Amino acid sequence: MREVLDQIAGLLAVSARTAPKSGGKDFVNIVILRKDDVMKLGNAMVQYGEEKNIPGFIRDGKNVLDSDVVVLVGIKDAAVMNLNCGACGFDTCAELQAYEKREFKGPQCMFRLLDLGIALGSAVKTASLLNVDNRIMYRIGALARKMGLTQDDVVMGIPLSAQGKNIYFDRKG
Repeated sequence: MREVLDQIAGLLAVSARTAPKSGGKDFVNIVILRKDDVMKLGNAMVQYGEEKNIPGFIRDGKNVLDSDVVVLVGIKDAAVMNLNCGACGFDTCAELQAYEKREFKGPQCMFRLLDLGIALGSAVKTASLLNVDNRIMYRIGALARKMGLTQDDVVMGIPLSAQGKNIYFDRKG
């Protein structure tokens, strides 16, 4: 099953890559984690959750440990749209300067975050069409950044599973 899910992860990457982008500029990055990296990530999430007393990291880390593949989708050095729309909280795009925050680098241009959301939606749509269980998880992205598995400024993870029951559905914690 792992080999099939690995191929499907590639299809998710294609869906994320070809998703529409604001202004026709692409700042979306995709990384596929397999076997050892999936285990390292899951264990790190559980450990982080235990150290910081954050049950959500423990729960999501256990989900990652039960997953075969994880697809990371993020943005890096995403240029502003120069529309001065104010959605980021600043009056002008020139004022927006992203800096390291607790888990991600921000603030980010709202249009680039929309691009990330559309890429994520396209990827999970593909997984759904192929009947692969999945869930978008921000905690995966937070730890993937911390571990250096990605250099993205903002990143989310999509774990993939094909078991008798969706492991991402009736979660405790």
